[in-house]
Amino acid sequence: MLVPIVVRDSQGRAVGNLTKDDFQIFDKGKPQTIASFQVLKRGAAQTSAINQTGAEAGAAGKAAEVPASPERYVAYLFDDLNVQTGDLVFAKKAATSHLSKSLQPTDRAAVYTTSGQNALDFTDDKGKLAEAVAKLQPRTLYQHAGPQCPDLTYYWADLIANKNDAMALNAAAQETMVCMQLDPTQPDSMTTARQMSQSTARQEISMGEQGTRVTLSVLKAAIRRMGSKPGQRLIVLASPGFLTLTGEASTDKAEILDLAASMNVMISSVNIRGLYTTEMNASQPGAYNQAAQTMISQYFRESATAQEDVLSELADGTGGTYFHNSNDLTDGFNQVATAPEVSYVLGFSPQSLKPDGSFHRLKISVVSRKDINLQARRGYYAVKRKGDAEADAKADIQDAVFSRDEMHDIPVDLQTQFFKAGADSAKLTIVAKVDLRRLRFKKLDGRNDNNLTVVSVLFDRNGNYVTGMSKNVEMRLRDETLARLSAGITVKTNFDVKPGTYVVRLVVRDSEGQAMAAQNGAVEIPF
Repeated sequence: MLVPIVVRDSQGRAVGNLTKDDFQIFDKGKPQTIASFQVLKRGAAQTSAINQTGAEAGAAGKAAEVPASPERYVAYLFDDLNVQTGDLVFAKKAATSHLSKSLQPTDRAAVYTTSGQNALDFTDDKGKLAEAVAKLQPRTLYQHAGPQCPDLTYYWADLIANKNDAMALNAAAQETMVCMQLDPTQPDSMTTARQMSQSTARQEISMGEQGTRVTLSVLKAAIRRMGSKPGQRLIVLASPGFLTLTGEASTDKAEILDLAASMNVMISSVNIRGLYTTEMNASQPGAYNQAAQTMISQYFRESATAQEDVLSELADGTGGTYFHNSNDLTDGFNQVATAPEVSYVLGFSPQSLKPDGSFHRLKISVVSRKDINLQARRGYYAVKRKGDAEADAKADIQDAVFSRDEMHDIPVDLQTQFFKAGADSAKLTIVAKVDLRRLRFKKLDGRNDNNLTVVSVLFDRNGNYVTGMSKNVEMRLRDETLARLSAGITVKTNFDVKPGTYVVRLVVRDSEGQAMAAQNGAVEIPF
């Protein structure tokens, strides 16, 4: 289990002088032994894979460095359904500035929207990212035929329609008296105003609930899409906030936190309203009396606070960062999305891990420092076994394929070879050299029995799945044969590909010891 960690001081600067002994990991409250420790510095080389080129597959040629493979995926999810035009203008400017300077060679970024319009999938093309951000504009699920009377917010409407708040209904009725120019001296005017307020509240509730469902469903879909990416995964939610007032919305929010934990996706959020006033809009018609005016202002303040809560909860619940109460949105995007100058990766093997699907809450602390803040995943799910060995093996392999974690239970050497078959075609060979000396074999009819599954997968330079192939190696070896082959066997997998840059993922699993190996590589086939 690998746990990426960012440590910042009280000024928000990354702390880079910590050692393995400075950290503690607790899994469900139980201390864990840190088995591996890495210090990662931004801009450092991320890959050491080597190509072999030749006139034919398998023929060695001169070695060449391969490009850095994608290690980090950031999806910028803009909430264009709940944003005001002015706020979005500032957010677009800030996001464009941030993306032009912060994207690293091993980063890939995507631009998504809650409306689903003008989305851009993962790329390292800064021009395309800037173009996608420039196209952002406020959207709406519903278009009012004209000015609403009264002009209720979703929060205020919820107080009236769902919580039967008499004071909220009275304030709305007073607002209706003004905007409908009802005569307060007429005995039926207040009754009419109350009925109109209740009807408007029910309409606003329906629209508000639908908007929340759409927003949460888009966020959930983004997490699932991120889950297939072979690297660190971060969603930056750029939003003014939205309301999750119903039980269904609360359930959806909890499912999002669970899904993000199970797929190791971190959510950070930027409140793109910046510094704002919680007073009611000055353009709204005045309430009939001062008491109602005071209550309406209170509902606006409470609504703004409730809208912020979801942004804070999503970030806090996934180990992300929440940026708010500042108009410097460029700094906000930089804080939550820019890869830190220094980060750490702690590795541990959970003790007595039961494959029961339960959630394991992680606690990471730095014993030597108190004036720091940690950014790390909050937990993980123990993969639930189905009791079917074949199904469990497939699940293990699939999880390993869509991960950037390297595993070395089985010593494996990964190599790539290719030759150009034509101007727009090539033959690519993934070579896996597997050392058998650390494998466990079962004696069966005087032979050493074990099976290897070797999976070779290609992703494009942006981390999108291209193709993959699985090979099974059945070993029924006599003692003398095993002794002769103990240094290793070679498994080759061939692909027909077009010229380009590819990320290689090699996963090897044996059937007896259930040991695994997983390695990353990259290859560039020139046009």
